[in-house]
Parts: sequence; C-alpha cells; structure tokens
Amino acid sequence: MKKGFISTLLCIIIVSLFCETPTIALSGSNSASQQSLTTLLDGQILFAPMDSWTTYLINNEGEVIHTWESTYFPGESAYLLEDGSLLRTIKLSFAYGGDGGGIQKFNWAGSLLWNYQYYTDDYLSHHDICPLKNGNVLMIAWEFKTIDMAIAAGRDPNKITGNKLMPDHIIEVKPTGPTTGDVVWEWHVWDHLIQDYDMTKENYGVVGDHPELIDLNYGYTTADWLHTNAIDYNEELDQILLTVRNFNEIWIIDHSTTTEEAASHTGGNSGKGGDLLYRWGNPQAYRAGGQSNQKFFLQHDASWVKPGYPGEGNIIVFNNGVGRPGGSITSIDEIIPPVDDNGTYYHEQGTAYDPSEQTWTYTCDFFALIIGGVTRLPNGNTLICNGPGGRFFEVTPTGTTVWEYTNQYPTPATNNVFSIQYISENEPPDPEVPNLNCEGILSWTRVKPGETVTGSFMVENIGGVDSFLHWRVNVSNLEWGTWSFEPETGENLTPQEGKINVHVAVQAPMNQSTKFEGYIMVENCDDPTDFDVIPVTLKTPTRSSLIFSIFHWIHSKINDFFSFMQDILKPSYYFFQ
Repeated sequence: MKKGFISTLLCIIIVSLFCETPTIALSGSNSASQQSLTTLLDGQILFAPMDSWTTYLINNEGEVIHTWESTYFPGESAYLLEDGSLLRTIKLSFAYGGDGGGIQKFNWAGSLLWNYQYYTDDYLSHHDICPLKNGNVLMIAWEFKTIDMAIAAGRDPNKITGNKLMPDHIIEVKPTGPTTGDVVWEWHVWDHLIQDYDMTKENYGVVGDHPELIDLNYGYTTADWLHTNAIDYNEELDQILLTVRNFNEIWIIDHSTTTEEAASHTGGNSGKGGDLLYRWGNPQAYRAGGQSNQKFFLQHDASWVKPGYPGEGNIIVFNNGVGRPGGSITSIDEIIPPVDDNGTYYHEQGTAYDPSEQTWTYTCDFFALIIGGVTRLPNGNTLICNGPGGRFFEVTPTGTTVWEYTNQYPTPATNNVFSIQYISENEPPDPEVPNLNCEGILSWTRVKPGETVTGSFMVENIGGVDSFLHWRVNVSNLEWGTWSFEPETGENLTPQEGKINVHVAVQAPMNQSTKFEGYIMVENCDDPTDFDVIPVTLKTPTRSSLIFSIFHWIHSKINDFFSFMQDILKPSYYFFQ
C-alpha cells in the first residue's frame, strides 16, 4: 500500500514539473486581469482534489459556497445530484493508477447516507461513476484474471506483465441500505473478445472482420490493459459511453439489454447484445487504419453534449495528446457520431467509423500528461479542467478564454483535480416537491435478553415550501428484535413544522453475548429514491459479565433477607417502645 501511494505521489510531482500551471487564482474581483474578461458562466463548479478528503462547490466568483468532508481521497470522481446530495468515489487502494474501491453518498448537510464498497480479491472499482435518475449508479471496475485464464482466452503470453490481467467491466448498482447495494445489470469486456494469435484458444477469429469485438492482444502489455477512465449515459438512447484510454478510443454499448443479453451478441434495442455499437479515435485497434488515422492520444472524460445545449448529442473529449505526432499537446475534440434516431450507428464494413475528422477542436496552451476533463456549457462555451495544474477555464467557440480559476486546495502545490462538474445556475426549487431528512443514532449496550429499551430520532421535510411529505418507517432489513414506533408513519408533513420526534421501543432478542447491528430506513412514500437511514446497535452482556451477574444475584438475595428480618423484628421493636 505504502509503495503504491509513494509511486502515485512521485508521478504527480513529476507530471507537475512538465505542466504549465498558473500560479494565481483568477476569480472575478481578485485580479485586475480578470476584470477585463467578461464571463458568460453562471452556476457552480464541483470538484474533489485528488490529494484531499474535502469536496468543494464554488461559484463563478471562485468563492467556496459549500464543502463535504470524507475520510478518504477520491477515487477519482464526484457528482452533485439534483436533490443536493453528493455522490463521491473513494480510494481504498493505491496499487494502480485511478483505483478506487467504493462510493459514498452524503446529504447536503454532510451526513453519510451510503458507504458502498466494490473491492475484493476478484474486482476493484476505479476512476469514474455515473449516477442515473432512478437512483442507481453505473461503476467502472477491473476484474482480475490469472495468467492461465488470459492465455486460455487467446492472450499472447509475451504480452503479459506481472501475474494477472485486469479487463474492465461495468456494473449498475441499486442502493439497498447504508452499506449495501444490488448489482442489477453488468457488462464485461471479457464476453466480447477476439484474437488471431492462437487458433487453438478461445475467441479466435479475424480481427478486421469484427469491429464490434475487442482485440485481446492489441495495445498495452500491462495488467491494466484497457484503463477505462470515464463513463457517461445517454437516457434517450439508453446507451453507455466509455473512455478507453489505453486503446485511444471511445466505445458505446447498449444499456437496454438484460445482463444475460449483455454477455451475448444479440438482444437489446440494438439487437447486438453487449457488442460494441460504436468506437472512434483509433481504427488501428480493429485493423481499419494506420497511425495517421489515430485521433485520440490517451484521452479522458468523453461525454455527450446534453440535450438543449449547443452541439446536443455530439461527443466531446479531453484529448491529452500523449505521443501525438508533431509533439505532445493537449486538445479538446468534438465529434458528431453517425447515429440515427433509433440509436443505430452507420458503419461500412472494412473501414474506420465515421466521422473522418473532428467537428471542433480547441488546442490548449498546456500539456496534461495525465487526467483532465471537459464539458459543454448551456451558453455554447466549453469548460475545461487542466487536471495536473488544477486550472479550470471557459472558452468560447472561437477559443477566447472568458473565465478561469486555479484551485488552491489542499495547497497550491498539490491542487491536481481529476475532473470537474458544472452545475447550472440554481433555479428556485419546485415548491411542491418534498425532501425527507432524518437525524439520530440508536445505540444500546448491556441490554438484558428480552429487555425492552427505548430511544428516538427526528424526521423532517426540507423540501419546497409548499410541499407535503408522506413518510413511513421500514424495518424490513432488521432481522432481530421486536420493534414499535410512535408515530410509525406520517402524512402532509410540511417544512414549516420542523423536526418531529419518532419514539422507538425494541425488545432485545434472547441471545446472550451478542452484538446486533442494522439500520432503520425512513422512506418517502411517493418517491422511492428519497429515503434516509438511522444506524442501530444493540449489545447484550458479554460472558465476561458473568461474575457481575452472580454478584448482582447474591446482592439481591441479601437485600431480600434483610427485608424479611426487618418485617419479623418490627413487632418486637414496637413492643419494647
């Protein structure tokens, strides 16, 4: 762990030496040069510095307007959701570039709502996530394959470094509790391979005839063979966009499939199962072009331009430019994918996917060896994140910089940022939409088996001023104790009523020497994605308290004896008075 962390730190220091990093923050009033610029940017920017436990939300003046605290570095992205909660990846491992291991969700006040880990000896989440409107989350992860498994699949043994291969897979996770989640959909690169190295092994075929499949022997020889570093989702098409750095490509896959269809070559809206629907950036990866046709060079952060924004439906990419012919220079590239209204991509067999060229390119004044991000703004400008330099800036379609800011956190020397999120200017919240919030922790110790203990927690509606909250308590995840609540449900709770107290009583199980844990879920009856949780702990006496129990029994019997003797002697006492 320590060696991996030191290596990562050294990499960041070396990269910073080769990157042009502004030394001052430009944010409205604190720079004379900034005053000559007219920013068109409204709204806020969210970012999680890679060397910090804190996530920041700033306005277009560069002022920090909100922060969230974690006990982990990001691993690597963070997103602000529409309800004001923060979804943030966490770094549980320092063994590989971009590794993570889980997700945390915080409410606006900073309380931890969800702490989900996806990290075992078999898999590890990394880099990026994508929140969905149904409350689920798409995650990128590695799965670990042994050398024998890789060779059996058709990997050239000369292209294996180390003791494993780490192909990527995508999972969709549905939160089910404070630390749990169900994987409701998944897609694996391992199910869509082709190789022409060994005809006696699996996946053998003609690579150039199957651009929908992934050449197992193309590219890097490192364990992290693909290094997918970004994921985006198109709700209208029900498709997923992946940024595959080590292939110098972007891929699009069908999300409308079942998990079974995603592992096959048929099914879903496309009829192609989990095969690639589209790929662009490097036709060498599927034998349809040469080096002169390569467009991406270890790129990051591909995303669709949002509906209603200029360039809607186009794909915009932070093209790092590592190894670019003519010199390493970073650019922002925008392409128009050849897709119809049904989500079908045109492709002529044996040729590279269209388009032949980008529709817009902005050449940056820096070179980012690693990381970086980009997003289109609703005004048609483009917001860019120079990740190693911690610099965010807005450019017009003609390339004029109209706003910029240099991150100062946690220090100006360690201000690198993986990517940023633009949040459009705050509109007044819908006055009729409620938002459930709970406060409290229930913890009992030294509870006798069968004993009833009590406690309480708070429920409130922090939604729109004219909203009404219909809520209920759900203990389906608690498989111990006999529970009662007063009240157990509520209707028409308004924000003006403030916090209401929910009284709790539970009869402890009859188990001795046991620690019981779990959570109480409080739900918005009209919105399954709006819920909060109350952690619960109950402990019955441990075996080490046996002597105390015996002493307590003896003590009670002595008290009973003296009470008995007192009753006998009372008549004599009054007689001698």
